[in-house]
Amino acid sequence: PVTAGPIVVPYGHVIGNDKWRGSEVAQRLQGKVRLIFEDGLGLVDFHLSNRTCILLISEADLVAGDEFKRRLVRFRNASSLRGIVIVEKTQISDQYFLGVQKLVVLELGMVLLPVANQGEASQLITQLVSFCVRDQNRDRGANPFLCKQRAQLTEPAVLQTVQQIPGVGKTKALLLLQQFRSIHRLCNASINELEQVVGRTVAQQIYTF
Repeated sequence: PVTAGPIVVPYGHVIGNDKWRGSEVAQRLQGKVRLIFEDGLGLVDFHLSNRTCILLISEADLVAGDEFKRRLVRFRNASSLRGIVIVEKTQISDQYFLGVQKLVVLELGMVLLPVANQGEASQLITQLVSFCVRDQNRDRGANPFLCKQRAQLTEPAVLQTVQQIPGVGKTKALLLLQQFRSIHRLCNASINELEQVVGRTVAQQIYTF
């Protein structure tokens, strides 16, 4: 799938493409950021916020041929997101780097960040997440209640309870708790209020449940 449009990312989280599950970059991100894996992200590897995403080009991608170039071009043509390209520049892949740089920066007008390995890629993603969180804070007028809200969202019992609702996974549960802030308020929400967060179909399931 091309899926390269906006996706709702819960505050302070990263949504990772399922293909990176178990990879070195994912293992190193665990514990530093709140990482949720989802299938069907298509061209995007990691969503850092509603507006910013990462396309990660590994050493293997560079050596394998031009498929990664087609992916970048398709992303650029299909998406309004701020895409940041992270490239694994190693001794093996160094010979391909100038070509990638020309394509990404000059032809596609995107940001290109070289890293030596997946460990460095994870550090870079962690830093970029903190920038995105600061951006979101500015967008929300640096809401003083955010810290309190975030503490509540991390309570496993509350999160697990909301995930028992049919059609609600971890991402939707986090979004619902961010919006309604308690199970009590979620239970009393109207279909219209729920629909604004999760869409009509899931809103109906939650309301019925």
